[in-house]
Amino acid sequence: MTAVAFPVPLTSPVVLAPMSGITDLPFRRVVASFGAGLVVSEMIASGEMVTARPSRRAASRARAEVDADVPTSVQLAGRDAGAMAEAARIAEGQGAPIIDINMGCPAKKVVGGAAGSALMREPDLALRLIEAVVGAVSVPVTLKTRLGWDGDCLNAAKIAQQAEGAGVRMITIHGRTRAQFYTGRADWAAIAEVVGAVSVPVLANGDIDGPEAARAALAQSGGAGVMVGRAAQGRPWLLAQISAALYGTPAPEVPEGAALVDLVAAHYEGMLDFYGRDLGVRIARKHLGWYIDAAGGEPGLRARLMRESDAAAVLAALPQALEPWRDAA
Repeated sequence: MTAVAFPVPLTSPVVLAPMSGITDLPFRRVVASFGAGLVVSEMIASGEMVTARPSRRAASRARAEVDADVPTSVQLAGRDAGAMAEAARIAEGQGAPIIDINMGCPAKKVVGGAAGSALMREPDLALRLIEAVVGAVSVPVTLKTRLGWDGDCLNAAKIAQQAEGAGVRMITIHGRTRAQFYTGRADWAAIAEVVGAVSVPVLANGDIDGPEAARAALAQSGGAGVMVGRAAQGRPWLLAQISAALYGTPAPEVPEGAALVDLVAAHYEGMLDFYGRDLGVRIARKHLGWYIDAAGGEPGLRARLMRESDAAAVLAALPQALEPWRDAA
């Protein structure tokens, strides 16, 4: 394992990426149970934590909930230094051991509000936000961003240097510009410029879907670790598999058959407990779909469960839904 100093002790520098509507507390618990080094919350709008109407404020603070035994970073987004600082204090007060600042989200809704990756076009404002958050909390602060806004604005290395100078303890770089969204291939080699510009650990992110890709990303970027996102959907054990292959940590026992049914059922029920039964059933559908896809389940049953509103019926159908399906034709 690399000798760089991580913000907090990690069992492995293989980290779960923040994914909107996905890396909620129930999913983070499942991923962490297999041995991820660190899990990151879904992006939380700082303004909603601080100034929104009570229902939104409560929902945003729920997204920032952490378990004491799950190594977690809470990610915040925004462009108002005061709101970012106050949201960071709230997250720290709720037990977050790390605060992450989002400067990489390419979504139109976020960028349209001049937050996320839009901040790469305003490095002075980006620095003020970083300084405000670092000054507001006693826990480590990290940063996630992209290579730049577009091919004419590749300023990740400069922003990383400023962030390090302001006290940021770790930086994650998605190997695309904002203009690329998620098209093409992540440029892991381009991350090397950031690695060479700072002394804090840098994680490589983008298109890391298994040990082979993770090994290549590290070789090309020189990074201290990797961040895994979409590839973990339906495969919460993937990070532990990558860690075992690259760092010699214990290999996870990938659940099959009854063990997989038990895992998915526990995740499903955890979502019902977290969100409430009606909302939980709806939010859980995407996770069910990913689990069924990963297991090679029967497409027709998958489609039916995506519409099912009776939680008991979903749970009863899991053994069949997660059974590998073979088309008789």
